[in-house]
Amino acid sequence: MPTALILVGDDQRVVAANQAATTLFGLALEGRSCSAFLRHPEFLNGLDACLHDGEKRTARIVMTAPAGETHLALTFTGLSAGRDRHVIVAFEDLTALEHAVAMRRDFVANVSHELRTPLTALVGFIETLRGAARDDPGARERFLAIMERESGRMIRLVNDLLSLSRVEAEERRRPAEQVEIVGLLRSALATHRDQARAAGVELRLEAGEAPVTLRADADQLMQVFHNLVENAVKYGGSGKEVVVRVSELEREPVLRGPAVQVEVIDRGEGIDPLHLPRLTERFYRVDSDRSRAKGGTGLGLAIVKHIVNRHRGRFRIESEVGKGSRFIVILPAG
Repeated sequence: MPTALILVGDDQRVVAANQAATTLFGLALEGRSCSAFLRHPEFLNGLDACLHDGEKRTARIVMTAPAGETHLALTFTGLSAGRDRHVIVAFEDLTALEHAVAMRRDFVANVSHELRTPLTALVGFIETLRGAARDDPGARERFLAIMERESGRMIRLVNDLLSLSRVEAEERRRPAEQVEIVGLLRSALATHRDQARAAGVELRLEAGEAPVTLRADADQLMQVFHNLVENAVKYGGSGKEVVVRVSELEREPVLRGPAVQVEVIDRGEGIDPLHLPRLTERFYRVDSDRSRAKGGTGLGLAIVKHIVNRHRGRFRIESEVGKGSRFIVILPAG
């Protein structure tokens, strides 16, 4: 059975345990005293009570280990064999469920926070325009500009949330159409040319003349390239150059076959390695104030990660403080 089960005798020693229980606790359990491998009071009290009266009981416990917490739902079921009492204890691992609940709770809290800030600003400016600034053209224009910026930020947030939802819904369905990605990259760079020029950044594409085709969703890949190039210009623009490089790999070890690698490289200030493992988390920002000031929603790299996963590819970030960053997308070829 996939559920971890142990059979405990009236001396509180394990009579038998299945493979799932052995895996859960990481050691052979037969013959061991229950307090030797799990000294949680809810477990020991439930076991003792069930051995005493044979009544079915349940409990919830959390085991803490260096690798993290494990949430378990315990069910104690009494068995009688003549004058001997036994208890079957079932351990249901709820860690994934608890993790999902925590993620959903954090997601709702983050979205609420992201929307509350611009909404509060809008309400405040509307009240000011109706009162003290009613007859002040200069203040009115200044407030309307801020209101437009905050409204645009909310629209971008909602659009990114919808994009993330669509990508997650399609993540298990691999794209089937053939897409030429060098053309997509040229289009993405052309879209951001004015933004880059205003920031004093040169955009450069390094790719061969031959077309590079692979199975992909063209719209989603375009979204990946837009997000990465836009981020490079916004946050790595201090280096005055963003290079997009396309290369074909004969064999990529993890993908176990030929692959296409797209790198978006900036020469900016770089990212502290401490932040790299969390950059693709929803709403995670290295510098929250700077990100919001530049119109970021904190969802761009999370969208990139899910799109790359849908394409059965890999997404990697390399950076060094003071030397810039490389955002690497590797997609299976053919």
